[in-house]
Amino acid sequence: MNFRKLILVVCLVGFVAFLGAAAYAAEDGEKDVEKKSWFDLFKTTGLVGMMLVGVSVVGTALSIQYAVNLRQEKLGPPHLISELETLLAEKNFEQTLAICDADRSYLARIVAGAVVRGEAGYEEMKKGMEESIAEEAFRLNAKISYLALIGNIAPLLGLLGTVTGMVTSFQKIEQMKSPTPADLAVGVYESLVNTTMGLFAAIVFLTVAFFFKNKISGTTLSLNTIAGELLSRSVMETPPQ
Repeated sequence: MNFRKLILVVCLVGFVAFLGAAAYAAEDGEKDVEKKSWFDLFKTTGLVGMMLVGVSVVGTALSIQYAVNLRQEKLGPPHLISELETLLAEKNFEQTLAICDADRSYLARIVAGAVVRGEAGYEEMKKGMEESIAEEAFRLNAKISYLALIGNIAPLLGLLGTVTGMVTSFQKIEQMKSPTPADLAVGVYESLVNTTMGLFAAIVFLTVAFFFKNKISGTTLSLNTIAGELLSRSVMETPPQ
């Protein structure tokens, strides 16, 4: 487990511990005051609360998918590197392109962008690789932007739930003959549960998006270097058979 994954796990464990401590504190209050559990508060969030749960599930699924697929072993498989090294040393551009088209990993795509111009010379191949690198880097970062989008939508949904909840609470208070400050307080803090959920989701998914973005930058930089070294083999003289 690398350092970034360790930090992510520690953050998640810390949050779970925080929730447990908060739930315990909520139940350990004065005996003469009835306090609601976290589940009871969640039931007051209504439709917006369910939307926040749905958004969180989508964000979690994307995070797991990216953690599996955005590894260097997936973006630049070791067996592909070995095959490309041999083929490019032999200047076998046709077979190299066929292998890249079949693999379709990040490394395969940027190498394919170079070898498709193999007959035009090294400089054109290098230019083609640079164009492919820009395109594929944009493609990878576009995936991460979905996590950032979820992180930005979540607090807005929470704010929406808070506002609608307070409107409903004030309507109920208006219908009471003699509302007390307690009646107002209950409606306000129940509405703020949506904001709490939205802010938590934003913190989690924006943090995850940040780590993935940095991971992609480091991985693609490493693979770009490898691709450049492989491409340089195509300009070396083929050893005599």
